[in-house]
Amino acid sequence: MKRKYTYPLLVILFTVGYLLFEKYANEQLDAPIIEAGAQEKTSTNTYFLPSSTTGNIIHHNYYSLSYSEKDEQAEWVAYELKKNQLKNSNFKRPYFQIDPAVKSQSAHWKNYKNSGYDRGHLCPAADREFSKEAYDETFLTSNISPQRHDFNAGVWNRLEQKVRYWAKKYDGVFVVTGGVLKDKIGSIGTENVTVPESFYKIVYDRSGGQVRMIAFLMNHKDSDKPLKEFVTSVDQLEKLTGIDFFPELTDAIENKLEASSDFKGWSF
Repeated sequence: MKRKYTYPLLVILFTVGYLLFEKYANEQLDAPIIEAGAQEKTSTNTYFLPSSTTGNIIHHNYYSLSYSEKDEQAEWVAYELKKNQLKNSNFKRPYFQIDPAVKSQSAHWKNYKNSGYDRGHLCPAADREFSKEAYDETFLTSNISPQRHDFNAGVWNRLEQKVRYWAKKYDGVFVVTGGVLKDKIGSIGTENVTVPESFYKIVYDRSGGQVRMIAFLMNHKDSDKPLKEFVTSVDQLEKLTGIDFFPELTDAIENKLEASSDFKGWSF
């Protein structure tokens, strides 16, 4: 009888030991990446980064983000888009990868499979075609949010194209974008990835000796309306998200820019 149970017990002990060793080994491999992700990068223009409601800010080489574990996505992604970065390259799309810089691990791309939602980029791949490294970096799952295909390929895509137009016209802009995670229409996958009810984008320009800001709030559905009809104030977005978007600006400039929903001066 003892022999009958000895072998299965040894198998169980070996399996548990192997899984613990694998977990430890993976943690050791990820540790330098997590540490690097905690370090600010000059290329992400950290001076203009928003506050984080989660305390989980990750700095990649070409964008920064604040990860919300309970929503399994970023509450914001921020980056600078410069005129000389606007290039069209025929890069092969890589597979989406879990972000190793997120200590709790970002959601697996399989949560999106057969969900009815696109893996919607927050920092668009098309904004990072100036290098293969920058392009591939946008395919981390910390940089995606569930988006309806008609929205992702429709009005949201029109807004992304407009941001690239402004980056070219004004010689570079700073962008903050994400889903409004406090309001959701459901979740997907085994990890319960939040599906936001609306998405926002803020564009900040300081070219030509002037500063200006424009913000957009879009319901999570396609629309044929002109983009200017989605313009809102940053103050309104802060109320909806609980995020302080430009805490490093002087109070006088911040208060003036964030209270405005005026789109005059922006070429539509």
